[in-house]
Amino acid sequence: MQSLSLAQARRVALAAQGFADAPHTRPTMRTLDRTLGRTGVLQVDSVNVLQRAHYMPLYARMGPYDPDLLRRASEGRPRRLVEYWAHVQALMPVELWPVMRFRMERYREQNYGWWRDVDHHLKEELFAVIADRGGLPASALDDGAPREGDHWGWNWSAARKALDILYRTGDLAIAGRTSQFEVIYDLPERVIPAEHLAAPTLSAEDAHVELVRRAARSHGVATVPDLADYYRMRVGEASIAVQTLVDAGELEPVRVEGWTRPAYLHVAARLPRRIHARTLLSPFDPVIWERARTEALYDFHYRIEIYVPAARRVHGYYVLPFLLGDRIVGRVDLKADRATGRLLVPAAFAEPSAPATTPAELAVELRRLAGWLGLEEIVVGSRGDLAPGLATEVALSASAAS
Repeated sequence: MQSLSLAQARRVALAAQGFADAPHTRPTMRTLDRTLGRTGVLQVDSVNVLQRAHYMPLYARMGPYDPDLLRRASEGRPRRLVEYWAHVQALMPVELWPVMRFRMERYREQNYGWWRDVDHHLKEELFAVIADRGGLPASALDDGAPREGDHWGWNWSAARKALDILYRTGDLAIAGRTSQFEVIYDLPERVIPAEHLAAPTLSAEDAHVELVRRAARSHGVATVPDLADYYRMRVGEASIAVQTLVDAGELEPVRVEGWTRPAYLHVAARLPRRIHARTLLSPFDPVIWERARTEALYDFHYRIEIYVPAARRVHGYYVLPFLLGDRIVGRVDLKADRATGRLLVPAAFAEPSAPATTPAELAVELRRLAGWLGLEEIVVGSRGDLAPGLATEVALSASAAS
């Protein structure tokens, strides 16, 4: 059985995610397609403190790019991406629609868990209205009933719940979002290209194999729980699919230094000699979204603190890890102050593995990020051991630019 050092496993994982690809000075739709082939899915989240979650993994791999590329891929013709519960809420390739039918049927059988009280007739009425009028957000169909706020502060009207059930079961699809980030629901035949709607439905077992195959390609090297998490599968289902892929020669069992669980290497995985990354990772980036894997690969303990009361936050509200080479060497709390054109850095912290060049390297990355976001000034706060050196480097780069 082949063995990988931890450093080799990191390089395999980062190469699988696209960090070993040749950079492009002006990313195109072809660049985006290549990058999406690496990440597989893009998690969607409403938080817009810095930039919407689904835009950031593309930036981390492609560098500054025109965000309209993603809009065209997810709303234009030919449509490349569609939102579905693929990791959690995520943009996924449209060809995964038939693969996800097993999940749609599971939701149908469950009647979507805790929302079983939603009136079946309401779902029928809403479906009929959308079929007649075209794509609509929930606010255009709201019944005006009192709302509840017991799910992370979300307020879900009866109409919103019914529409979400219809979307999870595949009776409706997400056509896009409004300028207020509201989901627009429409009939699948008006959203999904005909060839994918007409594609044969896979058995649940075959769908599991396809999703684990894609997860293995995106991870490079991974444990069964890693592979199960990528498309939010049950570990038992993923384990059976892994064995199928091992028997087919697509996955190879390997040992990874320091890992207690068996690991599996995708046969097409690359092992570059070096990774030349210098970028910030969104809290929802595939590199770090499975926190146990992040600790095992990068010795980096990370928890998002958005939902933690301010007085109990350790690092900040919206903290992004800083990837340098094949290591995560720091983390910065960031906010785009669009009204004043400033990128705010309330706090910056170094990891034990951070080299002496980290403040200078991070300053360069923050300048690149600010430029992509259309922000002119970087303001570094005083919290964190990395903040003083970073503030000095940011000031030096601003002086050199002026």
